Amino acid sequence: MSVNLQRWFDRFGPFEFRAVRGGDPNDRVPRPPFKDLWFRLHGDYRDDPVMNRALLAYVSDFHLVGTATLPHGSSWLRDRLMVASLDHAMWFHREFSLDDWLLYACDSPNSGGGRGLSRGMIFDRAGRLVASTAQEGVIRLLQSPEGEDQT
Repeated sequence: MSVNLQRWFDRFGPFEFRAVRGGDPNDRVPRPPFKDLWFRLHGDYRDDPVMNRALLAYVSDFHLVGTATLPHGSSWLRDRLMVASLDHAMWFHREFSLDDWLLYACDSPNSGGGRGLSRGMIFDRAGRLVASTAQEGVIRLLQSPEGEDQT
C-alpha cells in the first residue's frame, strides 16, 4: 500500500492497520487468497469487554470478503468492483483489548461466479485466538462507461 494511502486510512479511520501480506489495494497481480493484517483502535480507550466485542465485530468486516478478490487480480481502488456482503458470522473465544495490536489472518477457500467466501481468525500478540469470522459476498466487476479507461 502506498505511504500516502496508508496515512489517509490511519488518519481518518477509527482503526490503524499494518498489512503483513495481501494488503496492497493497488496491486492487480493475481495472488494466493491470503491476507494478514495487524490492527488496533486509535486513541485513548476505556477497556470494556462489551464495547470491545462490538468494535471487533465492526472492524472484522474490513478486508474480509476482499480477500476473495486476490486470486483474480482485482483491486477495489483500481477496478470498478461492486462488493456486497451476503452474510457475516463471528465467534468470540476469549477476552481481548483493542488498544493493543491484533492480527487478522484471512483466507478465501472459494471465489467464482460473482461470489466469494472468506474466513478470518483474529489473534492477540501472544498468539491466542480471540475470535473467528466467516463471510460470503457478491463481487462483480462493473462495466466501464463507453470510452472510459480503467487503467
